[in-house]
Amino acid sequence: MPERISSRPLVGRARELGVLHAFIDAVPTDGGSLLVVGEAGVGKTSLLDAAAAHAAELGTRVLRASGVEFEAEVSFAGLHQLVAPLAVELAVLPPDSRRAIGVAVGLAEGRAPDQLVLTNALLALLSEAAGRDAVLVVVDDLQWLDRASATLFGILARRLGGSRIGLLGVVRTGEGSVFEGAGLAEIAVGPLDDAAAAVLLTEAFPELPPRAARQVITEAQGNPLALIELPAHVGPTAAEPPLGRTPVGRRLRLTFARRIDGLPAETRAQLLLAALDGTGDLFPAISVGELEPAERARLIRIHPVTRGIRFRHPLTRSAVVDLATEEERRAAHRHLAGRHPAGSDRRAWHLAEAASSPDEQIALLLEEAALRTKGRGDPVGAIGLLLRAAELSPGSDDHHRRAMFAAYLGADVTGDLTDPRALVAERGGHGHTVAAAVAAASYLVNSGGDVDTVHRLLLGALHNAGRPIAAWDAPLTEIVYVLQANSSFGCRAELLDDYWAVLDRLGVELPEILALLGNTYLEPTRRAAPSLPLLDAAIAGIGEQADHAHAVRLGIAALYVDRIAGCRSALWRVVEHGRGGGAVAAAIKAFTLLGFDGVLSGDWDGVLQLAEEGLAFTTRHHYRLLGGFLKYDRAMVAAARGDRETVRRLADDLVAWGAPNRISFVLQLAAHAKAVDALSNGEFETAYRHAVEICSPGTVPAYKPAALWVLLDLVEAAVRAGRTTEAGAHVADLLRSGVADLSPRLAMVVAGATGMTAPATSYREAFDTALATPGASRWPFAQARIQLAYAERLRRAKSTPEARHQLTNALDTFERLGAAPWAARARAELRASGVPTTHPAPGQTAPLIPLTPQEREIAALAAAGLTNKQIGERLYLSPRTVSSHLYRLFPKLGISSRAALRDALGDPPLTTA
Repeated sequence: MPERISSRPLVGRARELGVLHAFIDAVPTDGGSLLVVGEAGVGKTSLLDAAAAHAAELGTRVLRASGVEFEAEVSFAGLHQLVAPLAVELAVLPPDSRRAIGVAVGLAEGRAPDQLVLTNALLALLSEAAGRDAVLVVVDDLQWLDRASATLFGILARRLGGSRIGLLGVVRTGEGSVFEGAGLAEIAVGPLDDAAAAVLLTEAFPELPPRAARQVITEAQGNPLALIELPAHVGPTAAEPPLGRTPVGRRLRLTFARRIDGLPAETRAQLLLAALDGTGDLFPAISVGELEPAERARLIRIHPVTRGIRFRHPLTRSAVVDLATEEERRAAHRHLAGRHPAGSDRRAWHLAEAASSPDEQIALLLEEAALRTKGRGDPVGAIGLLLRAAELSPGSDDHHRRAMFAAYLGADVTGDLTDPRALVAERGGHGHTVAAAVAAASYLVNSGGDVDTVHRLLLGALHNAGRPIAAWDAPLTEIVYVLQANSSFGCRAELLDDYWAVLDRLGVELPEILALLGNTYLEPTRRAAPSLPLLDAAIAGIGEQADHAHAVRLGIAALYVDRIAGCRSALWRVVEHGRGGGAVAAAIKAFTLLGFDGVLSGDWDGVLQLAEEGLAFTTRHHYRLLGGFLKYDRAMVAAARGDRETVRRLADDLVAWGAPNRISFVLQLAAHAKAVDALSNGEFETAYRHAVEICSPGTVPAYKPAALWVLLDLVEAAVRAGRTTEAGAHVADLLRSGVADLSPRLAMVVAGATGMTAPATSYREAFDTALATPGASRWPFAQARIQLAYAERLRRAKSTPEARHQLTNALDTFERLGAAPWAARARAELRASGVPTTHPAPGQTAPLIPLTPQEREIAALAAAGLTNKQIGERLYLSPRTVSSHLYRLFPKLGISSRAALRDALGDPPLTTA
């Protein structure tokens, strides 16, 4: 059979070649990425080869890698191929970049690099390679890249614009690749039309009879590979059925299988080794002479210099593996395992593929490889290795432990939220083992299950667990983490008592991250202060973390002590990884943490965008609890901006499923949103009632850390509702508790609350202290509310110029945030301070006759629902004087009753300290 000439122009691909050449021509100046997308056999690899040849002619350096179907579970296998020919460039990189790449591909020991660090290191390596000539990275079969490399290449592809580096990749459609629909520039390659198909067939087989040629063209349906490979088996003498009765892909495999069958036994054995390997390091040790029959059969190409081989098409590689017997494949894997060092992930993987029966030694090697793979930022690969380790476990307990830990990782990291209880039943009901409990509990927690059920499940497993001898094993570490989370969601003192008691029984010091979480997340008011230096140090090093779960846990530890700002970059990297199909569950948790942070830091438009995307993730993957947190974020923004219907709908939804499952934290979130909504609309008694659902006056409950978010709301609501005793008691407890020492935000809030309740002799000092807090502007909504409260007291003390200064600043912030009810209140105070208003604010009605400042104040208090007696007590007037003022101001506003005051004023009613 004649062989195609590689330099022959591609038939029928002028359009595609034009696009590829234009892309390659621009690489030296613009860089960028381009995907070639199409079905199997449509000619994508031929186009890739033509593009690479064009790049080489231009002097562009070409680096090649390829996804290998049989190595998709080997973490960073694709990266290894790309790095292998760049040893010289790797040697001159800065030590941190060199170490990051070395650790990822197994060439160096050390802590696994963070995703961003690794991406930057790879970009630096390619930039070094592009120092003299531009670089084109060519990656075939992206759909078969291991997940870690695919995610890394996907991030890299978005960062090449403006560089001297291009990435040209091939993706087979319908294989579920993370690159499909990734938003990268792409060119779709379709079938050849009949005219081009006829030209291609004639060039390759000029002596093919016309009848047979017509049959091939009809049946091949424009697939170039079918047109080239099948004609010898089509025609009146063909022993096989016409092509139309057999799918093209299957028929091609049969064609390749016939050629493989005709090869010498040793050639087939060497081909199998090549098909099952993918490192590019194998072939110098293989007798190339034994592979020459495969080259003559047009199954492979042998490089004239390196003597390495390439399969002509992925279907050829698949056919080689499919044709081998089970024993032949196992023997090949045993041979390949021997070519990798002891303790390497690739050796463990090959040994596992070679195993014909359970083997605890191999299972243990795979489990260790899984933990290393997770630490390198590839939780998907870790799950695959754990499941294979479970299959190879001779003992039922080991099998169950490994399978359950894989299920847990699926729920906690990768977004595979599947109910593991069926697996528990299948394995004989080991429901109280640590691994079974952590898997089942993680599922129940994330899906919004009953808190007490989860609590009993976890405690039962921990009571049955043996005391750790030295280092904590992974399942036991994770069960403590899930118990922490469940206790925080339950928000009851007895849950925390149980947690600390079981730790005392185990009698082993917690790993650092779990210790931090217990102190700063579970009980920050009681335990956080001594742990803050350790937390700050851990956050300072968060950029070195590749483990997405660890980055998320540091973010959780930072949540209530207001240190998420230091984790933002790392959390956004986790989100990016999840967007690429990697650590989805970790990404959802990062969404929620960033959402909580955005509510406090005033990035409200960003919160709404983030919540929308995050809720799409939670809906798709059934993470009900985390979806509830994102709904809270939306509700808080709506509450501050005056969107009462949205607040009601979201808060009611949280209560509807949080209450039956006793998830008190969710109920507290709903109450907080309702409290801020009521505050925004002048319903201060209602706001107070909602606030005390979270934080009782006179105390800051240690088991309700969300109380640290509601401190200002509770005190302000109490003051404005006339509950001065309760407000004072709460401020006194805040001062006793020392919460102001936990973060600058809390210091500002405590000082501001103190100013709201302080006597006339000391309120200035308290407010000034609050507003002088370093970095106070990082929490603009709280800062502006404190400025507003300060201004109200200043105006009543006749310090009008100072009041106007605070009001102006507060108004600017409220308007920037879109907090319309609060902006209206600030404008009302400005008018009361004598600042003229030339026109009503949007949506407001101007009074028929201007009110005096005192009339305005009385009207606002009456509109808030206060009685004449209450107004008089607040303003040091008699009830009769208040009544006289109301009698005079009603005609000015064109109304005849208190009920019409709110609409007539246009501003939300105002009360004062």
